[in-house]
Amino acid sequence: MTTEEEKTTTPAGSAKRALAGRLSWGLADQAASSMSNFVVGIYVARSLGVTAFGVFSLAWVTYGVVLNVSRGLATDPLVVRFSGVSDASWRGAVARATGTALGVGAAIGAACLVAGLALGGRVGPAFACLGVMLPGLLLQDAWRFSFFAAGSGRKAFVNDVVWGVALVPAMVVAARVGSVAAFVLAWGASAAVAAGYGYLQSGIRPRVTGARGWLREQRDLGSRYLVENVSLSGASQLRAYGLGAIVGVGAVGAVRGAELLLGPFLAVLMGLSLVTVPEAARVLRQAPHRLGSFCLLLGGGQAAAALLWGGALLLVPDRLGELVLGGVWHSAAELIVPVTLGVAGAGLGTGAAAGLRALGAARRSLRSQLFASVCYVGGGLGGAAVAGTVGSAWGVAAATVCGSAVWWLQLRSALRERRHNSVPEVRTS
Repeated sequence: MTTEEEKTTTPAGSAKRALAGRLSWGLADQAASSMSNFVVGIYVARSLGVTAFGVFSLAWVTYGVVLNVSRGLATDPLVVRFSGVSDASWRGAVARATGTALGVGAAIGAACLVAGLALGGRVGPAFACLGVMLPGLLLQDAWRFSFFAAGSGRKAFVNDVVWGVALVPAMVVAARVGSVAAFVLAWGASAAVAAGYGYLQSGIRPRVTGARGWLREQRDLGSRYLVENVSLSGASQLRAYGLGAIVGVGAVGAVRGAELLLGPFLAVLMGLSLVTVPEAARVLRQAPHRLGSFCLLLGGGQAAAALLWGGALLLVPDRLGELVLGGVWHSAAELIVPVTLGVAGAGLGTGAAAGLRALGAARRSLRSQLFASVCYVGGGLGGAAVAGTVGSAWGVAAATVCGSAVWWLQLRSALRERRHNSVPEVRTS
């Protein structure tokens, strides 16, 4: 029996079970990653105090920006073009993509190291240590996306668990030293352990020498995904800084408190995002006519789940809310409805975003993300100027829904283009 015949005779139930299994591993992996990040944040904050924790947070935020750069150039093109392909093709692409992630980490890490040594003071050592650790941090993340591209989410989950286990002794040692630099080194060194284990899991050696070729081959996607990813993280930062300047730092805390209430659902959303693009790519290869309905089911399901979670939060008694958030609860509780609607709008848009990425429609994807980011900043800051913290939350909710509509309009146009291009021209003579 040929491969194509095997695909066509695979029972629908087996395909659904396989999909459910891959989604489950995505959620499990994100749960492990989110738990590690949460524990690190709490442990460092309790060990160092407010000021030193602020320095650590600056390094953490910088890592987040660099991570988006690495994903845009290395792993986002990987999951779009090499999900569900042959093992040989996947292995060759992973070698170059992970090499690119290492190269990005080395280049930006060197810049961080130089900047840290030049800055000195409290901030300088933290950035210098971050620069040393960036290659391992980015390589560990690249292995996660590589495994999900292959449909091996279990390996990504195990890799994150290895990182979490390695964090325990590293953090204990850092606490004895008692400096921000020690915690940054402990965090990065444990990631390097997981990155090394990723090599053992895959048996693939990252090819840094293949980075230039990878960037050249994926230039049409990578450059646009780079701008898209950075605009996404940058919009959130601009809104936070602007809100603090217009209303006050307390407003930022209230918004953050409301987002923490939605934290478990956001972890689910992030976990699904690890597998949505690879799964959409598989649907496109195996049953392209089902891509639109798959994306609608994906986005609609996430939006409905967000609304249900927000509805449940409205039923939480004040006593329980104060137990979780303390004095932040009352100001955060006022924002539950608009924040929930904003998250629901974002969830709906992720379905269309996955479809655009699976289609390789990077231009349309970039256009949608830039529009959504501008709306997010404009809505958040405009609402803050008009009605304070609550106005900012409602402005973001409205902006997110508008951004989601643009994502879906772009996906519809991209699907029409694909159908038009796939229909052979009929000639009459």
